[in-house]
Amino acid sequence: MLRRISLTGLSLAAAVGGLAALPASAQPAGEGKPTATLSAPAPLTAAAPDIDVTKVQAHLSELNAIATRNGGNRRSTTQGYRDSVAYVKGKLQAAGYTVTEQACTSGCTSGAGPNLIAEWPHGDASKVYMFGSHLDSVSAGPGINDNGSGSATLLEVALKLAETNPSMAARVRFGWWTDEEAGLNGSDFYVRSLTSAQRSAIKAYYNFDMVASPNGGYFINHITSAAATPMKAYWDSLGLQPEENTEGAGRSDDYSFENYGIPTSGYAMGASARKTSAQAAKWGGTANAAYDGCYHSSCDTTANINATGLNRSADGVAYTLWTQAVSATVPADDFSLSASPATGSADPGTSLTTTVSTATTNGSAQTVNLSASGAPSGVTVSFSPASVTSGGSSTATISAGSSVAPGTYNLTITGTGSTTHTAQYTLTVKGAGGCTASQVVSNGGFESGTSPWTGSTGAIGAFSGQSAHSGTRYAWLAGYGYSATDTVTQTVTVPAGCTRATLKYWLHIDTGESGSTAYDTFQVKVNGSVKQTYSNANAAAGYTERTLDLSQYTGQQITLTFTGTEDSSLQTSFVVDDVTLTTG
Repeated sequence: MLRRISLTGLSLAAAVGGLAALPASAQPAGEGKPTATLSAPAPLTAAAPDIDVTKVQAHLSELNAIATRNGGNRRSTTQGYRDSVAYVKGKLQAAGYTVTEQACTSGCTSGAGPNLIAEWPHGDASKVYMFGSHLDSVSAGPGINDNGSGSATLLEVALKLAETNPSMAARVRFGWWTDEEAGLNGSDFYVRSLTSAQRSAIKAYYNFDMVASPNGGYFINHITSAAATPMKAYWDSLGLQPEENTEGAGRSDDYSFENYGIPTSGYAMGASARKTSAQAAKWGGTANAAYDGCYHSSCDTTANINATGLNRSADGVAYTLWTQAVSATVPADDFSLSASPATGSADPGTSLTTTVSTATTNGSAQTVNLSASGAPSGVTVSFSPASVTSGGSSTATISAGSSVAPGTYNLTITGTGSTTHTAQYTLTVKGAGGCTASQVVSNGGFESGTSPWTGSTGAIGAFSGQSAHSGTRYAWLAGYGYSATDTVTQTVTVPAGCTRATLKYWLHIDTGESGSTAYDTFQVKVNGSVKQTYSNANAAAGYTERTLDLSQYTGQQITLTFTGTEDSSLQTSFVVDDVTLTTG
């Protein structure tokens, strides 16, 4: 939240639809019945889902780790902010969002990173409900409540929307804003960049800034407005008796939208203002103490998070989104089917495997029976198990008999449930032929940004405290001194026709541990299977070249994963550089 702007929020109203059924978490475990009872129209949608607060907290841990690796903050002009953008962007892209980095070309602090905009590409595009939070921190600290809490909440709600994939009545768009702490600059640039028609399409904007304050209250922007109706309804159902967010008026990104007449609301739990005695009696906590004693300070870390308030905020965001944008139409049960890898090569008399994965794309999970067709004489395909519940996976074993003629064959894997879906697999049966030596890992020296690596991409870069084997960048996994896990992953295809495939990488390990006990570990995995393990006991000065024979994977698509895992105390850093996978 911006420290202060002496402006008064506008009173806005907009037509809002009926209320969604409250999620099962509307009454938190261990609490009494709500003191306020909702009287609502018939539900417009199925019940909004519960948002798992531990997943929100996991995002906060990653943002805290990013700040730790980048000088202790995520200010908009720093690598810490850019790594935060990369983390959120990677999660959203993997979930199927249309994601855009919008450079702030006017009005922002020089060098500020981009806004991040993500749209769920379903629903009526002429009716947009937008949910936003600023992703930057002040320079004094990592900004985990201000405003990692809002940013992580929206990220997990967005991922839950993609996971459940309901039928949409309206379009949902998310924004993570840059340079808020310097003057609401990122959101102001975004709204200014829209056409009049694009602004008119936004039926309401919801802002979330500091939604986990340790001594917090329950505040709603423009609490009596139509836009606020579902937000207030959810907190009323918990008996929270929310109040108007007077402290935050004009101090966060909703003000940028208000300036253009767009209805706004949102949740907050308070910043530096002090809790009154009446509020302490109503909500608990300490009277005459700040809602957040670590506001704009170095102590705004993961230890500065009110998990109960965070949970109530996240579930209220989901309830509001489902109320405003999810259709009353219940979708028919459906699923998706894929095979990974989708190609493979085998000598006559040998076999290989592929993983057949399913996912529930609409409605409820269902039984999917698996079969294969298109195999030539002498080639068999078996599945273990032969049927799965959508969301599960099966291993397909493709066996080439000793008399199968060399060639390329297109196999069709079919999943049959209430409907039928197929996936293609290309089998090459080897014969005589040559091998062209090649190196198949892309950006193995990490010098060209983070792509195509995925996972904990905030661990990739140039940081104080470590150095590269060559160039200037590397992947620094773990090294925090508390329980944490970092992974970087890349999927590659090992060419067919070659007899050798060798993974090489340079690894530096330094540690605060002592002795030969493996407290912290580094693992190399191929398709999820652990192939190498090192630990704090292998710490040494400088880099050591490590090699791994992957010849068994020629002709296959494989997923390489490097993982660093720490226990609860004493750091161990696993620094990876110059990764290659060569064939010959």
